Amino acid sequence: MRLLFLLFLIWLPLVATAQPAPIDTTGGRYHRPVFGKVQVRHNVEFARVNTLLGLSQTLYADVYEPAGDTVRRRPLVVLAHEGGFLTGTRDDALMTELCTRLARLGYVAATIDYRLYFFPFDSVGIGRAAIRATQDMRAAVRFFRHDAATARRFRVHPQYVFVGGSSAGGFMALQTGYLNKASEVPAYLGLAELGGLEGTGGHQGYSSRPRGVLNLCGALAQARWLEPGDVPLFSAHGTRDGLVPFGRGEIGAQLPAQMVAGSGALSRRATAVGVPNVLRRLRGAGHVPYSFEPTYIDSVFAPMRDFLRPLLGSGAPGPLLAQALNPRRVAQIMAALPPRPVRLAVAGTDAWAIVPPQTLPLSADTSATEAAGPAE
Repeated sequence: MRLLFLLFLIWLPLVATAQPAPIDTTGGRYHRPVFGKVQVRHNVEFARVNTLLGLSQTLYADVYEPAGDTVRRRPLVVLAHEGGFLTGTRDDALMTELCTRLARLGYVAATIDYRLYFFPFDSVGIGRAAIRATQDMRAAVRFFRHDAATARRFRVHPQYVFVGGSSAGGFMALQTGYLNKASEVPAYLGLAELGGLEGTGGHQGYSSRPRGVLNLCGALAQARWLEPGDVPLFSAHGTRDGLVPFGRGEIGAQLPAQMVAGSGALSRRATAVGVPNVLRRLRGAGHVPYSFEPTYIDSVFAPMRDFLRPLLGSGAPGPLLAQALNPRRVAQIMAALPPRPVRLAVAGTDAWAIVPPQTLPLSADTSATEAAGPAE
């Protein structure tokens, strides 16, 4: 009996630490831009890798933090730019805007380099490029977790690391979150030769698993990579995207066609297997419309913000995700709601956009965008 009691005493603290400690979200933090200024650390080295040609490449991140913040452990969002795995830089206008907005809410946000270019210009070449880029995102996550365990230079909470990206960056974030078995990668891509799922970017032994995924106009090769127990998913996607399909369709106009599952198909799969998810449909919009029309940044960022905040709590899905998982309840509430006009805020102001009227009434301490309705 005494032995059982001693084992219980050892087991109890392990259970107590199994769930991540919630982050303090009071005072409007992570919901309102409570910080007037943002500081940026440019050219933070996070990995050294080999390029397509076998040459060494150093990867850098620009890290955005709320100026004057005194919180010791803060959530992190790692973002990757668009560009079809051929072009783009970490300091493009979209990444700069998103990171700045997140930092003003209280997050640490990082926009990262990743390896570009592929050859031959076919489905195999771009598939291998997507794997290399995903390895680089995983390396960035491991870097920040290593820092959290050692120097704590960025004061990141290692249990609250999110990944996201636009277009090619969205592919990377989705693969970081849901491509977690080597057996899921087609043999013709030569995963072992590329360095496996994790790659060789350093800080091995630290987890690259995110707490959630932010997908802007990205896709996965297989929707079935989403499985029960996977991390929550936020997607925003134009319903008339002619480059990366909103649902299931072909990608690669100048390459041999490959079928992929866009945000609509991923949302259906996530709902079917019980993965909390929210889909922000940009109705009638094409590919990455927020990169060309500033008002789209508001209509994407507001629900993204409201998706993230409940995930900083004790692990419950929160009102946004709970409503998304209960379409019948959503339909009942929507039927009782009167129509109301919606106005998008002008980008660059402190006023946040209201998402189009598929929203739900919430308690007084939450905003009108904290429920996005059922996912299609």
